[in-house]
Amino acid sequence: MLEARLEQAAMLKKVVDAIKDLVQDCNFDCNDSGVALQAMDNSHVALVSMMLKAEMFSPYRCDRNIALGINLNSLTKVLRAAQNEDILTLKAEDAPDVVNLVFESSETDRLSEYDIKLMDIDQEHLGIPDTEYAATIEMPSNEFARICRDLLAMSESVSIEASKDGVRFACQGDIGNGSVTVRSHSNVDKPEQNVSIHLSEPVSLTFSLKYLVNFCKASGLSSRVKLCLSQEVPLLVEYTLSGSSFLRFYLAPKIGDDE
Repeated sequence: MLEARLEQAAMLKKVVDAIKDLVQDCNFDCNDSGVALQAMDNSHVALVSMMLKAEMFSPYRCDRNIALGINLNSLTKVLRAAQNEDILTLKAEDAPDVVNLVFESSETDRLSEYDIKLMDIDQEHLGIPDTEYAATIEMPSNEFARICRDLLAMSESVSIEASKDGVRFACQGDIGNGSVTVRSHSNVDKPEQNVSIHLSEPVSLTFSLKYLVNFCKASGLSSRVKLCLSQEVPLLVEYTLSGSSFLRFYLAPKIGDDE
């Protein structure tokens, strides 16, 4: 059986909120190392990859590999019943047709329990190749979210150019053009505002802003975001959760006539 207890329900709420507009139905693959999820959006432009390691849960028990096929809108509705500070426990049998969610209030004696019917989702598991990226940028996640939202007001696409001068986010739209340049920055007093740029060669790629704004919904999970770029490969947007757990988004670049 599976039993996984999270100290704060807010964690799972934020993860599901960050991905539910990209994918509707997906498998939560549970094994002894944790809970993983990998799914593409309908247009096959974006891929989401999540790993919640076993150490995020206390206790965590998974006797054998279980795939929980869940509709994320249904999961969202059930998670709304949980307060952010509630303790959340996920339970499932070895061959489950439902997943059981228990919300315990740490302040009162309230105990809520819900079952969600599982779906049989046939999902191909895509091997994500290890890529040596030409540019890796780490910056505050709220800063990245603000840049994406501001540029979306001007255009549907953004070109991200990484060079020795910094990272330039630029767009051209019907009402005009806009750009924001971010440079390496370190602040001893406020390390959360640091920006680091590692570059082996300059990169310039164009992406859909609508998708990037969608990815930014995960900024509530982590104060930092990592962007990894290389010519002609998908952009990686990574949010590190506690320990070695993560939420990653991959976005295919726009090519030629798409722009």
